[in-house]
Amino acid sequence: MPFSSLGEVQAHLKAGGQMVDVVDSFLERIQAKSHLNIFLETFDAELRIQAQAQDKLSDEQKAKLPLLGLVLAIKDNIAYKGHTMSAGSRMLQNYRSVYTATALQRLIDAGALVVGRVNCDEFAMGSSNEKSYYGPVKNPLDSERVPGGSSGGSAAAVAAKLCVAALGTDTGGSIRQPAAFCGVVGMKPTYGRVSRYGLLAYGSSFDQIGPLTQNVEDSERILRIMAGNDPEDSSSVEEPWTESRLASRPLKLVLLKEAMEFQGIHPKVKSAFESRLAQWKSQGHSIEVRSFPLLSSLVQTYYVLSTAEASSNLGRYDGIHYGFRSPDAHDLESTYRLSRSQGFGAEVKRRIMTGTFVLSSAYFDVYYLQAQRVRRKIREATDGLLQDADALVLPTSPSLPFVFGENDADPVAMYMEDAFTVQANLAGNPAISLPIAIEGSPLFASAQLMTARGSDEDLLEISRRLA
Repeated sequence: MPFSSLGEVQAHLKAGGQMVDVVDSFLERIQAKSHLNIFLETFDAELRIQAQAQDKLSDEQKAKLPLLGLVLAIKDNIAYKGHTMSAGSRMLQNYRSVYTATALQRLIDAGALVVGRVNCDEFAMGSSNEKSYYGPVKNPLDSERVPGGSSGGSAAAVAAKLCVAALGTDTGGSIRQPAAFCGVVGMKPTYGRVSRYGLLAYGSSFDQIGPLTQNVEDSERILRIMAGNDPEDSSSVEEPWTESRLASRPLKLVLLKEAMEFQGIHPKVKSAFESRLAQWKSQGHSIEVRSFPLLSSLVQTYYVLSTAEASSNLGRYDGIHYGFRSPDAHDLESTYRLSRSQGFGAEVKRRIMTGTFVLSSAYFDVYYLQAQRVRRKIREATDGLLQDADALVLPTSPSLPFVFGENDADPVAMYMEDAFTVQANLAGNPAISLPIAIEGSPLFASAQLMTARGSDEDLLEISRRLA
């Protein structure tokens, strides 16, 4: 049986098992599941050397490593010194990082071993993991279906038990939506709670690194280590991890009315979610339905702002400063034009062009500034909903995993996959996706919980009670 959690691995090690055998079992399983196209690269040789070194540690030294046994996969947009980081793109196909992301380094220092890097939508732009230069990732639950995105490789790796946990990144739901599609736990921390240093930027005011795991306990253990201020990241906050101070009483949850009335919600998602709500009520928790009219404005606001930030962040990849240079270029103009045309995929080019449009002088006030005003209203309205409640609750995704190519002809339909997740990114709140089994199906529905900014510890405690 493959390992499912950090607790299982650590129990195996305490019983006399060897870490090198643990990593070998994961590497063998990765090889057996290679048809899913999850891993772009595994670090076999160095991983075994690191595992052998851990096996030689004394019991006292092992006790100082709280994450001993954490075999970790990392999304292909998180820096790991001396290793390739391509963001799923031809543009960075041969880039090797010269430093390690702060969040990842903290996990390594606590005993985590990195098994390899996993596939993702190009530059984290996508909701299906069909947009990678290296081909699509297949959902381990049903290989005819997508795993979600952009952290689809991270979610699929955990679901297929190819690692104990994986790091993903969440700009508008890119941890939570694939977690929902693959039936695992995925959490986006409060903006600034985890350092973004070493994360390849898509939307700088949205991006966050977070864990995908089999259970809430492992997410908490990982976030406890990753969280905290980083001098290298000016957006990181001075807020050390603490214990939850949530009282042991029935929870007060707020259900967003518009989410349950959403036109595109799948009947099986709605039915499974309502069954879970009924279960929570039977446990004594209260669920109050409240209106959030801004739900219909979330996706539009998010894509105006995130594409604007993307067009700015990706301007550096031009064939001269950074990234792929076209062999067909013959002068300055063709170097810019051909390098970007050939180095970026269609979805990345679409978002760069959209972002450039909304930032242009003719449309800046009409689109970008207006979207910033709506973002402020979304944040204020979210704060109001949480003022006298423990958490907001709604499905993570309105959809079940769809078959490959289903949304190719309609980019807007793909963007609507983020309808329930972008609120947390626009407002900066922590949010988590919890899987809900669907009777008679290998697929999962999901419940998303969101709490006040900075209350990540409470969110995890609530999730433990409700999972």
